[in-house]
Amino acid sequence: MLIPGVERTIERKHVLLINFRHGAEAVRTFADLARLKARERGLVIAPHPFFPTSSCLRGQLDRHADLFDAVEYNAMFTSSLNFNDRAVQWARAHGRPVVGNGDVHRLRQLGTTYSLIDAPPDADAICAAIAAGRVRVEAMPLAWGDAAAIMTELLLWHAVRGRLTTAWRTERGRRVRPMPA
Repeated sequence: MLIPGVERTIERKHVLLINFRHGAEAVRTFADLARLKARERGLVIAPHPFFPTSSCLRGQLDRHADLFDAVEYNAMFTSSLNFNDRAVQWARAHGRPVVGNGDVHRLRQLGTTYSLIDAPPDADAICAAIAAGRVRVEAMPLAWGDAAAIMTELLLWHAVRGRLTTAWRTERGRRVRPMPA
């Protein structure tokens, strides 16, 4: 069962928009998100909200609590370091379900954290079941070596991607690669 979704950056914070038919690509602000939710069914999930990066929601989660239907339990954790603990506490305090998510950037992350949802194989039914709390998280902590390897790969990938992006320039509205000197 494939469900359409996207991780959007909204006001420099990551937000998961699941099963919105139209308009998710235009959401740039939390006000835009509120308008989208008012006119269309879909699921808004707070991904990795308390991880130590600038793209995580942290205080914005409290400020916009009414916009979030669920909170993510992210696969990037070990038995002794788990930034998901605050997310679980927040979800309990606000009556929101928790969903397991791999946030997979590398194949080795696949299958360590996921959700079991009590719903028929239909996108709308699955989203409704999550919103109603009929979801169970299955999560296995990563070994420290695996967590370090994944983080190193991601950091290197971002560094290389950043250099490749700056290697391109715009010429008459088109992106072109500069000629070597």
